[in-house]
Amino acid sequence: MLHHPENDPSYLGLKVNQGVDKKPMVNPHLRRIARRRYSVDEFVAGILASDITCLSQAVTLVESNLPEHQVIAQEIIERCLPHTGRSIRVGITGVPGAGKSTSIDTFGMHLVKQGRKLAVLAIDPSSERTKGSILGDKTRMEALSREKNAFIRPSPSAGSLGGVARKTRETIMLCEAAGFDTIFVETVGVGQSETAVHSMVDFFLLIQLAGTGDELQGIKRGIMEMADAIVINKADGDNIDKANLAATHFRNALHLFPPTESGWKPKVLTYSGFYGLGIKEIWDMVDEYRHFAMDSGYFVEKRQRQAKWWMYETVNEALHRSFYGNPIVSSLRPEIEEQILRDQISSFVGAQKLLDAYYDTLKGKP
Repeated sequence: MLHHPENDPSYLGLKVNQGVDKKPMVNPHLRRIARRRYSVDEFVAGILASDITCLSQAVTLVESNLPEHQVIAQEIIERCLPHTGRSIRVGITGVPGAGKSTSIDTFGMHLVKQGRKLAVLAIDPSSERTKGSILGDKTRMEALSREKNAFIRPSPSAGSLGGVARKTRETIMLCEAAGFDTIFVETVGVGQSETAVHSMVDFFLLIQLAGTGDELQGIKRGIMEMADAIVINKADGDNIDKANLAATHFRNALHLFPPTESGWKPKVLTYSGFYGLGIKEIWDMVDEYRHFAMDSGYFVEKRQRQAKWWMYETVNEALHRSFYGNPIVSSLRPEIEEQILRDQISSFVGAQKLLDAYYDTLKGKP
């Protein structure tokens, strides 16, 4: 019987590599090459030719908050649009410690060996606060990070979930134009990030663990309702019975939910990301869903609905920045907040005062 290493009390879940001295760059010419910026034509040609260097630099422009970078990025995206939309987009979420990175590494290797090209992206709105990010260390996906047909990109730091999500969606389009036919979007599994991921993918996968005794506790109903499948990780060795029991609990819970808008009945499977057991069955299920949604017309309908949703989300984000970045509004906020706290005005009246001041500045009034 297989014994899962993570059940060993001495297992730390860490791999410590030997440190190395940082060598100075001995060739100044290489430094000049590294700073070279492509023209829009060169970016587009490089992306369509699957040039990873061009793709990486284009994604950096997409993630930048500088207005001049955004102008270039949007022109690149617009030129690449006719070459997008040919991938299967899979969102992946799960509780902390569920083994998402190990699973993506194993799952990704399975797909690459089948001849597919995989891009792995991330949404982590906390990265702006922590100055770190999920997927920041590619050694968490050791095998996949060495594959030429795999592209791994950490979460952009954009300050807000809306900004992070929008930039991730634009990165998806660039990856598709570069020939990646499978896109994974990983989320940290907390807050509203699952909703953002769900709004940009075709298939939403929820990873869970067995053996905690409270598998259904702490899982938001909305996340389970969004899931097209729930998979129980670490179904190996002495965890197999626990994983099967957890799968039964989830199947019973899903029966209580209303039918999905696509008509697809969410499935529950068990697997082992560490040993690669059940990985093929999960991908077969994703492929089954894709055919199901394509045949019914739901696949295209959902993509079109998502495109419109992101247009209005971009409008909302721009209005939010414009309002809170307005100097008149910023100067009035402390005074109005104080009036609300002293019960001198209601929250509604306070909001109206700020909006009136904002509208006046748009009309050119002092």
